[in-house]
Amino acid sequence: MIANDNTAPARSQANKSVEAWSGKNKGDENFPVASLLIAKPLRARVHAYYNFARNADDISDSPILSVDEKVARLDTMEAVLTGAHDTGSPSATRLRQSLAESGVPVDHARELLVAFRQDVTKTRYENWEELLQYCRYSAAPVGRYVLDVHGESRDTWGPSDALCASLQVLNHLQDCAKDLRDLDRCYVPQNWLRDSGLTTDDIARPETIPPLRAVFDKMLEATEALNREAAALPKRVKSRRLRIETAIICALANRLTVLLRHGDPLATRVKLSKLDVLAATVKGLRYAP
Repeated sequence: MIANDNTAPARSQANKSVEAWSGKNKGDENFPVASLLIAKPLRARVHAYYNFARNADDISDSPILSVDEKVARLDTMEAVLTGAHDTGSPSATRLRQSLAESGVPVDHARELLVAFRQDVTKTRYENWEELLQYCRYSAAPVGRYVLDVHGESRDTWGPSDALCASLQVLNHLQDCAKDLRDLDRCYVPQNWLRDSGLTTDDIARPETIPPLRAVFDKMLEATEALNREAAALPKRVKSRRLRIETAIICALANRLTVLLRHGDPLATRVKLSKLDVLAATVKGLRYAP
């Protein structure tokens, strides 16, 4: 998979914004986005990246746009991001300026668009490996961008990719019922469903039946392996502030994994509490020295 090299978005979208903010923001995420732990100048750069990703995500998840219109709008965002067009996506314009100032490669943003285009056209994942390949483009670029902004070495990328994949899968599990209902999208591996005598339709039930619980637990076991790999990240990060932030995020991933082990994502949205965030912050502060 590579980022789309098309540089000619639809003419009708060239001179107006293709973005339509859904109302979601960083407060809706499971993990801190450019929190106060991040140095102020770098915080602005992370916000620029997040806003770009948020707007692209809103396009791919739109309940009213057609497939062709979604792809055309994402193409416009990429054209503005790369400088092929000057207008059409304010968030891409701001991120392009930020990237030019920081020297961080544009690849981390273009790769996100690969995943968002995939979300538009692909609604099922055959196996765990296919899901992780999706996470390589939907999640890993986020961590890599933040690390690059901080000037961290690439030996941080492995555990960062694992952490980002974990967070992505956990979010899929949290929203599995909503994704299926609203977008006809399912990230639960199809082969694991079949092996348990299930179909995707079983995720539309009001509560989780035992065979489906076994599938969810299998996903969580694989996610726990990602969490163990991610545990090396804070130890490799040189920036003190970022080291604390990554430790907090690792703790949140571990806690959310436990909550999903004991909660039913079909009956309710399993989510972190303020106490969970506080406990994770205390754990993260141990990496302050």
